[in-house]
Amino acid sequence: MKIAIMSRNPRLYSTRRLVEEGEKRGHQMRVIDTLRCYMNIASSNPSIHYKGEALTGYDAVIPRIGASITFYGTAVLRQFEMMGVFPLNESVAITRARDKLRSLQLLSRKGIGLPVTGFASAPDDVPDLIDMVGGAPLVIKLLEGTQGIGVVLAETRKAAESVIEAFMGLDADIMVQEFIKEAGGADIRCFVVGDKVIAAMKRQAKDGEFRSNLHRGGTASLVRITPAERKTAVDAAKAMGLNVAGVDILRSSRGPLVMEVNSSPGLNGIEAATGKNVAAMIIEFIERNAAPSRTRTRGRG
Repeated sequence: MKIAIMSRNPRLYSTRRLVEEGEKRGHQMRVIDTLRCYMNIASSNPSIHYKGEALTGYDAVIPRIGASITFYGTAVLRQFEMMGVFPLNESVAITRARDKLRSLQLLSRKGIGLPVTGFASAPDDVPDLIDMVGGAPLVIKLLEGTQGIGVVLAETRKAAESVIEAFMGLDADIMVQEFIKEAGGADIRCFVVGDKVIAAMKRQAKDGEFRSNLHRGGTASLVRITPAERKTAVDAAKAMGLNVAGVDILRSSRGPLVMEVNSSPGLNGIEAATGKNVAAMIIEFIERNAAPSRTRTRGRG
């Protein structure tokens, strides 16, 4: 098979591993810088050009689109879809997952457990917003933040009001969530491929920190998940329409709660913590499912 990987940096661990495993299984792998792609949008013959050449003959595309280039990256991916190339994750699904508020609304509609979450626009509504999520301590998140950036724990009501009003004063879109104390600064990253959790790790925040992201100094270890956690992770990925997803779950007194669904989960932490060849499992999924025009949305949406 001829497989394209949309990635800005071929040296990134996840990109390298996908290339290694793809080539090991006899596929022709090529890393394509997403921002160097440009498109001819024509109904008769849609095409993508890259550094002066037309990209043709690809069987599948693996999108590794950074959050900062979501708009352009999904536009390029949509063009691949229109050309009949099988996407590991579809453009519509990635767009859903990247919109934190929309993704939580979709998960809520499917009855998937979530932390109580509030969203408001006017400063006058802040006191009631805080009450709505159970009061302080609470977590305030920028809707555009990634890797734990723009996430604040407000331990008192006064601090919560000050931070929320400051964000609103900057015209930043935020959401407010209840703080799950019993999680103890840890979450579970479930790596979903197809309709299975193929690996899971526990991420523990460092001392004095509540964010468990590995980029923020958190540590990862192998964890055994419960059937309820496994089902929650698979259901969350399906709700987004993602074939491959990193579903972050908090263990709470009322069961597993989904914190976020990541459409481009990194492979480094999960492979190191579990010893599993996640990259090979992703390539195997493509082998089983890739076929011309297998995109469910065909670029619509």
